[in-house]
Amino acid sequence: MNAPHASKVSEINSTVPAPAHTAPPASPAPETPADPRPAQAPHTLPAPAGPHRPPGALLQDRLAGWVCGLTALHELTERLARTDEVDDALRELLRAGAVLVGARRGLAVLEPEDGLGPDTTVGLGLSRADLGCLETVPRDAMPHAPLLDAAAGPPGGDREAVRPDLFAEPGLDPRHREVAARLGYAASYALPLSAEGAGRLGAALWLYDEPAEPSARQRRLAGLYVRCAAEHLGRLLERHRTRACMTTLYEELLPSRLPRVPGVQLAARRRTGPRGGGDWYDALPLPDAALGLAVGSVTGAGPGAVAAAGRLRASLRAYAVMEGEDPVAVLSDLELLLRLTEPARRATALFAYCEPALRRVTVAGAGHSPPLLVGERRTEFVETSLSAPLGMLACWEAPSVEFQAAAGETVLLYTDGLLHRTGDPADRAFARLHAAAAGVPRALRGDPGAVADHVLRTVLPDGLDASGGVEDVALLAVRFE
Repeated sequence: MNAPHASKVSEINSTVPAPAHTAPPASPAPETPADPRPAQAPHTLPAPAGPHRPPGALLQDRLAGWVCGLTALHELTERLARTDEVDDALRELLRAGAVLVGARRGLAVLEPEDGLGPDTTVGLGLSRADLGCLETVPRDAMPHAPLLDAAAGPPGGDREAVRPDLFAEPGLDPRHREVAARLGYAASYALPLSAEGAGRLGAALWLYDEPAEPSARQRRLAGLYVRCAAEHLGRLLERHRTRACMTTLYEELLPSRLPRVPGVQLAARRRTGPRGGGDWYDALPLPDAALGLAVGSVTGAGPGAVAAAGRLRASLRAYAVMEGEDPVAVLSDLELLLRLTEPARRATALFAYCEPALRRVTVAGAGHSPPLLVGERRTEFVETSLSAPLGMLACWEAPSVEFQAAAGETVLLYTDGLLHRTGDPADRAFARLHAAAAGVPRALRGDPGAVADHVLRTVLPDGLDASGGVEDVALLAVRFE
């Protein structure tokens, strides 16, 4: 269960220092008299050979040791700065801290004092079973508990928790003693994680296999590194919360569930870009057993685009209930509203009036990509008329298109983000989408969700969560029975 030793970084040895009460291994006695000079501190450069040393040599050794340590510190902080996720930053913090304090294992606990989360625990050289075993120890008995429960001090404070020999402590909790013996650690060193503005974020704990503690120099270097890491974690935490908030807001603006309408099956897939965007979809029951289907996209990204998409979707719902049988009238009203209330905003939209009993669909689009009809005998784009996006013309109007679907065929409505994420020109992106739909296996055609998943996997081989996927994607699949 022990992890391999961390590698050496810039002359800092990551191995566990020998405990103070353990005798070093015997070696042949030198012929020369013993050197009266004090022993070297761990991790400093070796002293020059020879019986005599020039004046100031000890100071030079110390300065050289600090230069070596600061160089390593610079490399470790640069590596930390390249992390862009909270969990990745915690793992890098543990790895670098283990090198600095001479430990092999450790864990970082993230518990922001504002209570807004996320709360998480990341281990170094500890399996999930090991972390679960540590969780059975009473919280107040863990070495880092005082750092988690105390009020946050200044980021530059000197608070630390040193337990050089756990089994020698008379008041050690019995459960902690049992877990420490099972996992094979005998000492620990912990530092708080606190950032200016964010307050207390958590604590980092490193575990030693034998009784030991870091030297004063190791503590200073580790303290400097952890302060820098805490500030970086604070920034990542703020970004993580912003993304989570945007995702929640976006989800609340979309339908919580798709309606159940006789004669059709519905499925939807969507993914929000890292900044949050304005792609949306909707499906709502209409009078006379009809169904309204819509997809759209608002220009821009961030909270403004998400809010604008929510307003656009809510307005389209109202117009669809009043005059949904005429998709052109629905989009004309929507264009007028957008032009009067948000003249600087541009949007695309597609609205379809669906009659499931007749398998008939009437569709109109405003600058939006055409629907794709997928069936056993055909896979083709519906030829909608070319039109400008909403908000670009003084008066928008374009003819609608009516088409008939056969039993078992699926209509795909999608946003332009699906095409943009391919990175191809428009004609090649449309060709890729058409080929993906035509290649849906026969066994999957009865499930609109499976059809949507297959199309997404084929069009986007790297997946919707690819790091380069900055565009929103929304896909609505409608299968006629």
